[in-house]
Amino acid sequence: MPELPDIVVYIEALERRILGDTLERVTIAAPFLLRTVEPPIASVEGKKVLRFRRIGKRICIGLEEDLWLVLHLMIAGRLHWSEKRKKPSPPRGLAALDFTNGTLLWTEAGSQKRASLHVVAGEVGLRALDPGGLEVLDASAQDFTQVLQSANHTLKRALTDPRLFSGIGNAYSDEILWEAKLSPLALTQKLAPAEIERLYSATRESLLRWSKKLRDESGDRFPEKVTAFRAGMAVHGRYKEACPRCGGKIQRIRYASNETDYCPTCQTAGKLLADRAWSRLLREDWPKTPEELELLTQSKASQFRNPPPPK
Repeated sequence: MPELPDIVVYIEALERRILGDTLERVTIAAPFLLRTVEPPIASVEGKKVLRFRRIGKRICIGLEEDLWLVLHLMIAGRLHWSEKRKKPSPPRGLAALDFTNGTLLWTEAGSQKRASLHVVAGEVGLRALDPGGLEVLDASAQDFTQVLQSANHTLKRALTDPRLFSGIGNAYSDEILWEAKLSPLALTQKLAPAEIERLYSATRESLLRWSKKLRDESGDRFPEKVTAFRAGMAVHGRYKEACPRCGGKIQRIRYASNETDYCPTCQTAGKLLADRAWSRLLREDWPKTPEELELLTQSKASQFRNPPPPK
């Protein structure tokens, strides 16, 4: 899912192309995409783009008469810019927004269609879509601490909860926790002041650094390579690869359709966090360290290659 750095770069690219331009036509190819009926989608046609805003992971395009298009890309939604008029092509094509200068195409890969478009009026309409998470880049350390410890969650859950922190998802939370040298399963209300200070600094530095990196990569081009797995990430998407800080193997915790990647040496004092799928299977035999896991993996692989003879 595009997160704060990706959304920031998307908005900057849109500002350069359509700020002050007129939205001439909106074509919706996927009926599920539009989640509001009032104001009607036709009301935005013929309106000039006046401003942009980010609400969490949402892109907000402000038009004349205080109308707003609010785009939530979700996991697989992506935006594409064409200087020529183009129509959305199902099943991936969701919508096309035709401006005087070109067309903004909206696609979504996969069969689970989760992306959403809202048309709202004014600040009241925008507030209704705002989960209320803290904007860390605008917040003091004291505000950050207060929100972080407002409930006793794991750090991974707290950072990715849009009601607590704005714009942070699965990918950048992994990078932040690696940067801060903290376990994803550490409890927020049990952190020492020095650990909270590290987390606050790591959150700000990671988001700013990745925003700059993505901005530099795209340059004047429209950002097309928006992905959760990027070259240069320390741990996210790098399972079994070497940690760039200590050289140890990156490990993961899998749950539902997501995973958390971390370095046991840097973040959990060498302890291997229980993977839900494996730990249910192995129970008390679940390895406690990366070294024990490696031995277990080698043993299982050897048994697979050299099965015992049939009795």
